[in-house]
Amino acid sequence: MKLIVLTMCALLASGCSMFKGAPVAEKPMTPRVVPAPPLVDANGAPIERLPFVPGRSSVTVERMAKQKGCTGGLGAGLVTPEGPVEVYRMRCQEGKTFMARCDLRQCKAM
Repeated sequence: MKLIVLTMCALLASGCSMFKGAPVAEKPMTPRVVPAPPLVDANGAPIERLPFVPGRSSVTVERMAKQKGCTGGLGAGLVTPEGPVEVYRMRCQEGKTFMARCDLRQCKAM
């Protein structure tokens, strides 16, 4: 009986020595961000992206676009600098673009 108990203790002690402790939590891997290549047109010239800038007549142009069936996106943004004549562009949900020209806040679709 003592021999069985001693054998079990020896096996238990040798089994515990195989483990080096509790597993250490690894740092989560951060995804590697690869910059997108610049967009170019058919001739190889780079395509410039304009940031969205709302203007005085943005709401008016958005209403005009909605009447023409253009919805979605950020809304109507300025393409030209603010002034007496402004050009607005709005991306539609179906992929089309609606543009309008406002002369002293009197807007017409282009």
